[in-house]
Amino acid sequence: MKSIAIDMDEVVADTLAGYIQWHHQKTEELISKDNVFKAGKYFFDYMGQEKDGPIRQYLQQKGFFRDLPVIENAQEVIRLLAKNYEIYFVTATMPFRNALEDKYDWLLDHFSFIPVSHYVFCGDKSLIGTDYMIDDHAYNLETFRGKGLLFHASHNVHEIGYHRVKSWVEVKQFFEMEGNI
Repeated sequence: MKSIAIDMDEVVADTLAGYIQWHHQKTEELISKDNVFKAGKYFFDYMGQEKDGPIRQYLQQKGFFRDLPVIENAQEVIRLLAKNYEIYFVTATMPFRNALEDKYDWLLDHFSFIPVSHYVFCGDKSLIGTDYMIDDHAYNLETFRGKGLLFHASHNVHEIGYHRVKSWVEVKQFFEMEGNI
């Protein structure tokens, strides 16, 4: 059975929505996701935050990764893929001290049909040896030896050279064309 590594943030967990919601609660300012995408930036950069700004500090707090919404259609498509592929959730957790428990619990809540033995919390994804990887960061796909899919996110709109998927419906279509759904 072939295998797929799936990133969490901005691939199945909507961190951009989490940033926007947190910012709105703190300032009452509404930020449009569309405007962040049009700018082609990370939310922090879009907001003009310094490296240690309040939004980045919030990432370090317990709970941020725990309450993120699921990206539309992710659960249904991954459930379908799991019938024919070994699914692994692979996420770079190490830069965020409190993220490990939050991300683990989040996966249990939203993707309990994937065994916990298939959760990979790491700092460097170059060690991943699956057949496919779905990630929002091109640098993770650069060293990947399988077939990489770049999941569309505000910070990667200008990336080229990768097979881009803009939604989980497009992920499903890709794997249908691969002939194994």
